[in-house]
Amino acid sequence: MPERLARVAQLLARLPGVGEKTAQRFALFLATADEAVSRELGRALTELRDHVRPCHRCGNIADAHPGEPAVCSICSDTRRDDALLCVVGRVQDLLAIERSGAMRGRYFVLGRLLSPLEGVGAEELPLDALKERVRGASGPEAVAEVLVATPPSVDGEATALLVARELGALGVRVTRIASGVPHGGDLEFADQVTLGRAIAGRKSFG
Repeated sequence: MPERLARVAQLLARLPGVGEKTAQRFALFLATADEAVSRELGRALTELRDHVRPCHRCGNIADAHPGEPAVCSICSDTRRDDALLCVVGRVQDLLAIERSGAMRGRYFVLGRLLSPLEGVGAEELPLDALKERVRGASGPEAVAEVLVATPPSVDGEATALLVARELGALGVRVTRIASGVPHGGDLEFADQVTLGRAIAGRKSFG
């Protein structure tokens, strides 16, 4: 394989979910397909790094303009409920919640989850910025509830407990997303933890 082609394949293999063979297939496609495709992709990647940055308020992805702080479309949306702040681990989680249409509040992206095995401790999380966000808002923009929407994994649960503990002294209500049996799923295939939470989180009809 030519050196430059191998280099592109190596870079593509760094992307999440892309293995060595898939990376080679992508690289070969870019090298042999219409020249406009690879050149347009190259320009788009360059512009991505130049003009897209984390939102300075919540950490979501946002268009950035020279000399101005990046502000995402959610933070600039005046129709959002300022009283509800949803804390997520990653931007991907934020996008998934947005697709559901069930969340009309604001967001705060931690960027990572508490994971001692991977060397991610409490000091690695932007907890001070989160507390300032909750403490700094007042009047109509005051935060009344913080919904912790980290995944129901070991790291996600540990992060949720840490966030609840850190915010406990601020007098704000801290809630956790519910978890249970997925819609359309069969009980016989649900794991014990999922079933246990579904039963613990039961609610009355009507």
